[in-house]
Amino acid sequence: MGMSRRQFLQVCGLGAMSVLGAGVLTGCGGQGKAPAGSAPAAAGGNAAKPVVFYNRQPSNSSTGELDMTTLQWNKDTYYVGFDANQGGELEGQMVVDYIKKNADKIDRNGDGIIGYVLAIGDVGHNDSIARTRGCRKALGTAVEKDGNVVSDAAGTNTDGSSTVVKDGEIEVDGKKFIVRELASQEMKTTAGSTWDAPTAGNAIGTWASAFGDQIDIIVSNNDGMGMAMFNAWSKEHKVPTFGYDANSDAVAAIAEGYAGTVSQNPGVQAYLTLRLLRNAMDGVDIQTGVGKEDEAGNMIAAEDFKYSDTDRSFYAMNLAVTPDNYKDFMDPTMLYKTAQSQLDESKSPKKKVWLSIYNSGDNFLSSTYQPLLKKYMEVLNLDVDFVAGDGQSEATLTNRLGNPSEYDAFAINMVKTDNGASYTALLG
Repeated sequence: MGMSRRQFLQVCGLGAMSVLGAGVLTGCGGQGKAPAGSAPAAAGGNAAKPVVFYNRQPSNSSTGELDMTTLQWNKDTYYVGFDANQGGELEGQMVVDYIKKNADKIDRNGDGIIGYVLAIGDVGHNDSIARTRGCRKALGTAVEKDGNVVSDAAGTNTDGSSTVVKDGEIEVDGKKFIVRELASQEMKTTAGSTWDAPTAGNAIGTWASAFGDQIDIIVSNNDGMGMAMFNAWSKEHKVPTFGYDANSDAVAAIAEGYAGTVSQNPGVQAYLTLRLLRNAMDGVDIQTGVGKEDEAGNMIAAEDFKYSDTDRSFYAMNLAVTPDNYKDFMDPTMLYKTAQSQLDESKSPKKKVWLSIYNSGDNFLSSTYQPLLKKYMEVLNLDVDFVAGDGQSEATLTNRLGNPSEYDAFAINMVKTDNGASYTALLG
């Protein structure tokens, strides 16, 4: 006769943290044991249901440290996003490549300084931090503190005296240019909503009035803000503007002078968001239809994603979108080429999923991610309830998860990365 739960804990000399969220007991020191510091879900019921956090990785918004308590909520908890560091570096390299290719005309006022302004989405968001760091590292304007590139907003820095950034240098064909971050700010409304496009549109007007032809380049943490600045000022003045997300309007605008953007590989992300839930509910290997082909032939190419078991996270790899290849990205809602085959409903029966979107006004999520999710829910035999928040208050989402028992799984996009416990508490 097997040990009881109480006997198991006594023999192992451990507390309740040795019990996985799904109520599975593992051998002492085994792979299933939750790491120290975590607080897994209680056994059974809603607490055992699959949970995927996406787009906003559970983490400390001040330090960027991952919230492993949330990421290890139960054995079927994962995060889906993209490789933020690789993406940030890719955006920065795009800017460097543009400068080198256009060195003869990039310095608009001929002062020997290539000045750029930076629109920061959310100073406490891991992805925003990575994009800011990637840009500064590539341009040589990064300042390090405690081993990390500082990602704070610099405010105004036309004289190069900021302690947040420093002057960089780029040499092209024997000619040296100083690279300076003239200004940067978090694009945040008075109500607290971040990544705000209208705020960015207003900011470029203010910066242009103050700095004029000192602005040689505009860099944005996303396309929503980038396009607001492009339409408000840089398109008319032919100042190269770089964004992130490969939103359809931004990709189309490359033909009109928008300098470039970065695709988060949204087809991979949206597929993974629902596929991991599907696999967990079907009780199959989590890599089914991801790293290894499923019975229908679905699979993601190895170069398009990576998995970190330590982080419990799947990351899509980013792709540069430039004037040379932008036509390939005109429809961001296209399904991934080898992940479009319908699952057999007799083996993967219809299941119900509660899915939150932090802000109904987020351009990337509403115009790209959600349409992809709607396509993939059909492919994966899922009935998804979409719930959108206001981008400011977590309660606009959590208040709408009043009866988790009616759902089989949960896909969560938080307003703030710190708030994972606000959701798992509703399940525990």
